[in-house]
Amino acid sequence: MDIFAGSLPFKIKSDQLRALFEEFGEVESVKIIMDKITRQNKGFGFVVMPNHHEAKLAIEALNGKEIMGRTIIVTVSEEKEPDNKKKRFGKGGTNFKGDFDKAKKEFPGKSGFQRGSTRGAGSARSNPKGGGRRGR
Repeated sequence: MDIFAGSLPFKIKSDQLRALFEEFGEVESVKIIMDKITRQNKGFGFVVMPNHHEAKLAIEALNGKEIMGRTIIVTVSEEKEPDNKKKRFGKGGTNFKGDFDKAKKEFPGKSGFQRGSTRGAGSARSNPKGGGRRGR
């Protein structure tokens, strides 16, 4: 059974947490969650006990117990449900100024470049060589 141990003292080590739970039965694994940058524990961890009866005894006995000046919280760990949603970054190619109408192939806007416009020096009609900045 997976057990959540919260509000742990920041100085506690995994072997000390293991010793607390081994008083009630066999402990399969202990994991204290650490901060990646500071390498200090985040104040919670997980304990796996194979025997459900022993795990429930440990939860009842240790929940609310004071350890190193902190009252710890011990409960059954809830399974984390995987996110089935894909993470999306950005807008997926849409125009940031407004909506792009695919049927008309026009960008909304007050002024500036507009697709399909024949105005300006870059259009093929005003430059017989084909437009653009470079001569071809």
